[in-house]
Amino acid sequence: MKTWQKVALMTLVSLTIGGIYLFTVFEHRRNPGVQPQTAPDQNLTPDDVAIVRMKFMTSFDDALKLQGTSVWMKNGYTMPYFPFEAGRIVFSKRVGVIPSAQQLDIKKVIKAVPPADLDDGISHGTRQAFIVFALPGSPSLYATVIGAFDGDQEQYFCDMLFYYDDPHTIYDNWPPNVWAAIDAHQVIVGMSELQTQMSIGHNQQVDDSGEGNRTITYDQAGKKWAITFVNNHATTIRNH
Repeated sequence: MKTWQKVALMTLVSLTIGGIYLFTVFEHRRNPGVQPQTAPDQNLTPDDVAIVRMKFMTSFDDALKLQGTSVWMKNGYTMPYFPFEAGRIVFSKRVGVIPSAQQLDIKKVIKAVPPADLDDGISHGTRQAFIVFALPGSPSLYATVIGAFDGDQEQYFCDMLFYYDDPHTIYDNWPPNVWAAIDAHQVIVGMSELQTQMSIGHNQQVDDSGEGNRTITYDQAGKKWAITFVNNHATTIRNH
């Protein structure tokens, strides 16, 4: 692995966590004939078998295929975005971080060199790849990073960053009150860890307990949440 790639992975801890989960799910689906040493009716949930598409991009030509499509932010409240004006990214006017499950209508994919002192979550390399997108109902254009170049080396993080299908359809088994909370970027008692991430993002710190039975502190663009999960259901919710 190239040095710049190692740096990229270190700067994308939250994305890597999500990527490990997605890779595990992909491997399970890709090798359906490899059965675990448990009964066939193991406790798989509808969320475990939901189809989350991935594209495995390896080149800029792959990334260009996003033009004219819509994606939804998977790693919410982690990726900064900037105005795109007069054909260029205005790095000096950072807008904020993209919320969870936010629809992005992609207009073009470009290459650009960000300022050396800009931390946008991905190693700069020699230049970066960005999507230029609009938010539904708005004529304004924005840009956010999706990958980086270092000489002839390329790396893309789209599968970690985006859903390629509306998550409302991917997880259509979730009840209306849960989706109402997610759409409002709130958390309600009973939500799972995945549902909570869908609502308030992946910028989080966890204690040493096992998944589904732990307390997680979330940073939702400056708003802090401390949520305790028992059997993968939120039982105590504190925000400040």
